[in-house]
Amino acid sequence: MLARTYSYTHNESYRALARKAIQYTAQHQRADASWYYGEKTNLHWVDNFHTAYVLDSFKYYSDNTEDDSFDENLRRGFEYWKMTFFLADGAPRYYDHKTLPLDIQCSSQAIDTLVFFSHRDPESLQLALKVARWTLANMQDRSGYFYYRRYSPWLVNKTPTLHWGQATMLCALAGLYQLL
Repeated sequence: MLARTYSYTHNESYRALARKAIQYTAQHQRADASWYYGEKTNLHWVDNFHTAYVLDSFKYYSDNTEDDSFDENLRRGFEYWKMTFFLADGAPRYYDHKTLPLDIQCSSQAIDTLVFFSHRDPESLQLALKVARWTLANMQDRSGYFYYRRYSPWLVNKTPTLHWGQATMLCALAGLYQLL
């Protein structure tokens, strides 16, 4: 937000604070190019949508400040994310080490981030389409709403959560539609 605000106001204090935040995040990137969810030991997991949030933040910073100092962190993190969090059929894995649960936020954020990166990475749009097709086939009810989570092929939480599933999926699909 600070970097985007800077792009309109040119207030250097916003840019400086945004850089400080991105630099902090860059310093905590792991050797494999991932980031833990949090610093405390009990928060040392790597998941799909939080990784995508971090990637979006790096890109927003770079795009709005024209500071490319962190492009290598962004490139490595993005490649890690693409190679780690998607099955061949487009299903978005939840964790770096296991697929389940299949979560609607992983689908929606994956589509959103892939669309956001489509100008930087020519493969992104095709992967976003693959994730969208998988999500429509596996996470959407016949009546139209999206399921919250699949724990297994036979155990599905079909709660139509407004923020977690419906709003984020509609936003992601709208962004994808704009590019098609």
